[in-house]
Amino acid sequence: MSSEYSEPETEPLVAGDVPVEDLARRQGIQPVTSVDDMARPRLFDSDQDWDGFLADLYASRRSGLA
Repeated sequence: MSSEYSEPETEPLVAGDVPVEDLARRQGIQPVTSVDDMARPRLFDSDQDWDGFLADLYASRRSGLA
């Protein structure tokens, strides 16, 4: 076992495939520097929509436990 880091081996790209890093660079995508960058005010139209979303989310998380 070696303590030296080595890049993980990757499969060769198929013609036309572009690495994600290249796509992000081409599109001007920048890393998230703050959680506030991800905030979307008024994403839900009402508190009822938000409550419905959370209820569905929690139910889907619990569904795999049974």
